[in-house]
Amino acid sequence: MAIYNTPAAVMAQAAQISPEDHAKGMQAWFAWRDKCGDHIVDFGAPLMSGQTIHQDGSWATSNTPTNGYSILQGDNLEQVQALFNDHPHLSWGEGCTVEVHEFAEM
Repeated sequence: MAIYNTPAAVMAQAAQISPEDHAKGMQAWFAWRDKCGDHIVDFGAPLMSGQTIHQDGSWATSNTPTNGYSILQGDNLEQVQALFNDHPHLSWGEGCTVEVHEFAEM
């Protein structure tokens, strides 16, 4: 599972882009999806800011800058990691990152 993280300042800047620039940015994502081919299990979706539940049952706004996900598959972690070379999210703004986590067998 890939988790896309974006600092708040970059999110605020992105909210100001024109529809044309947004469409252009999405073309880079679609090109990445097409390059990955059958490795994409779920292209994913944007996520809004989250909520965290604490052990006492209270809720608070999450401080994690997660704003999207994708699910990919491969023969091993290294193969999936290689799919993120030149990923469009990494050029979106300063501090953008992608985390890749393997699903554990249950």
